[in-house]
Amino acid sequence: MNAQVAGHANALALRDPWSLVPSLGNLDAYIAAVNRLPMLSQAEETALGRRLRDEGDVQAAGRLVLSHLRLVVSVSRQYLGYGLPHGDLIQEGNVGLMKAVKRFDPEQGVRLVSYALHWIKAEIHEYILRNWRLVKVATTKAQRKLFFNLRSLKASLKNAQGADGSDGETYRSTLTPAEVARVARELSVKPDEVIEMETRLAGGDVALEPQADDGEESFAPIAYLADDHSEPTRRLEAMHRDWLAADGIGQALEVLDARSRRIVEQRWLAVNDDASGGMTLHELAAEYGVSAERIRQIEVAALKKMRKVLEAA
Repeated sequence: MNAQVAGHANALALRDPWSLVPSLGNLDAYIAAVNRLPMLSQAEETALGRRLRDEGDVQAAGRLVLSHLRLVVSVSRQYLGYGLPHGDLIQEGNVGLMKAVKRFDPEQGVRLVSYALHWIKAEIHEYILRNWRLVKVATTKAQRKLFFNLRSLKASLKNAQGADGSDGETYRSTLTPAEVARVARELSVKPDEVIEMETRLAGGDVALEPQADDGEESFAPIAYLADDHSEPTRRLEAMHRDWLAADGIGQALEVLDARSRRIVEQRWLAVNDDASGGMTLHELAAEYGVSAERIRQIEVAALKKMRKVLEAA
């Protein structure tokens, strides 16, 4: 009976392979379905590859993809320790599989499973690097290699020394110096690079701002990371303000005639020992033999001229 059911499923898959893949999102049902899909022989795989390459046959591409979906499921299980949803890992791996099928050359004498493995892992790797942390932990090719190999090597080291009760979902504690040396030797990198990546992997993400439900007493890093004294904009503003108070005012005064300059200096810049300030409008009016209103007009014109100089500086 089981043989009859299996034979019927295989026959149905040959006519309409998509019928065995559930349309709605139950991950266990999806995995069970793709494991029931029939595998292709090398001759079938080569024939389908030629149809896709020479004729652009979409159905041939679909058959090639469907027959290797179980490979994606298998590979994705290797990356569950990063705490990302299994369904998302499978989805990204399927993208890599489709890219591999599109570029597959059946005349190379290589089975699609060997060729697709690289593309599946590459897409899953990129997905993990984009989503595992807010801050990207691996940017260069060497760092990415270390990122994906360090976890598995640590697990093998811990297993060799005895189980520690961890379920593999969270990153384990710091390596010992002997383990650092062994990992560096096996991955052909410097011990300092292993220590740096270990530190970056072990560190967690911290929210800069407090959560909304933390209450009034919450104290997040944003409260103590900001330094107003060293903030670049404030420092530039302070430097500009200091220049205006010294050299800037001096340059602006140089564009005034002698009378206008004395009026501005006495009205705005003079400071006497008795804190009474400079001369009043009437005192300057008496000195120059004009009205106080005329002194005020000269003062306003002089300040306007100085402002233009300071704005252009």
